[in-house]
Amino acid sequence: MDYQTLSEYSHGWIFRHRDMPVPDALMADIKPLSEASALQYWRQNISKEATHASHFLGDDWPSQNGVWHTKGEWQAQWESDEPELPEGLNFDDWEANTHVFFCYDCHHVIQTTWATFRQCWKNFLFYDEEPILIGKRRLQVARFHSDGTFDIGAH
Repeated sequence: MDYQTLSEYSHGWIFRHRDMPVPDALMADIKPLSEASALQYWRQNISKEATHASHFLGDDWPSQNGVWHTKGEWQAQWESDEPELPEGLNFDDWEANTHVFFCYDCHHVIQTTWATFRQCWKNFLFYDEEPILIGKRRLQVARFHSDGTFDIGAH
């Protein structure tokens, strides 16, 4: 996979936001995929045809019946001063070094570790229009909605 730097990445400002700056020690662990690599990852793991979650087709796994089994709310925790993930998003069987991919759309996919995502989840959710969190070699997935809710499922 090819990556771009956070300074090159068009959404990189979310990690430098003055109200929620990411510690320098974690910045190197936040790796936006190049546009070509993001598209390749999206096509292989999310959808072969849809470019965004709002365009999923019936045969795309995120739109199939039975994928999403648990709902929760993230907005109140995001607005609070508490750094912890909202209840229901703690995947206890994911190790700290598990590679995760936060997929906004076919051009915007970020790779990081579960430990870094847990610490910076609020930054990732500055863009909350249906992103999907996938752990490498993990069945659990999360999908975030702009109404402040999320779904947990298995893929």
